[in-house]
Amino acid sequence: MKIGILGAGHIGKALARLLAEAGHEVGLSNSRGPETLRDLTAQLGHGIKAFNSEDAARFGELVIETIPFGKYANLPAVQMEGKIVIDTANYYPQRDGQIDLGGLSESAFIAHHLKGARVVKAFNTIASAHLETQGDVNKPLDERRAIFIAGDDQAAKDVVTGLIEQLGFAAVDTGSLEDSKIQQPGTPIYGPDLTAAQARAALNS
Repeated sequence: MKIGILGAGHIGKALARLLAEAGHEVGLSNSRGPETLRDLTAQLGHGIKAFNSEDAARFGELVIETIPFGKYANLPAVQMEGKIVIDTANYYPQRDGQIDLGGLSESAFIAHHLKGARVVKAFNTIASAHLETQGDVNKPLDERRAIFIAGDDQAAKDVVTGLIEQLGFAAVDTGSLEDSKIQQPGTPIYGPDLTAAQARAALNS
């Protein structure tokens, strides 16, 4: 699959390397332009390409947005229309400023901005260091580290679930985009190192 990643921070870099190692074609972008990514993409290897954000979104059959939440207006919405978009962002008012979400979950707010995109919330509750080291394809799914996902499009969630499993993790579905409030910062499942079995038990408790 061709995957465009918007944001070259810790999560973006980790996902770029892991997905490229899993055999996907990956394009990486940041806010400063592709020329500032040449050293990083060379270091990551695996043929990862450097793009600007519009070209990364255009390149990807699936797009991962992992920019600071407060920069959401910079997302290339037109180029993401109709595509599966993984939203990894978390809203931290002290960093992002005051944003009126209109009562929506963070990901439903992003989906409202990205009209026509098939948004799936994922990879927002795991630290980049754990993302880089805890995936293990040799473990049964129930024993793998859980990656919580949420979305309104089941087919899109199925694709994201497959990617998560390729990286050695297990997807645990929290429901709709609006339900994704339960995996936002400050919630009990935000951050803890849980296996898939433990994560399902926590959601059902």
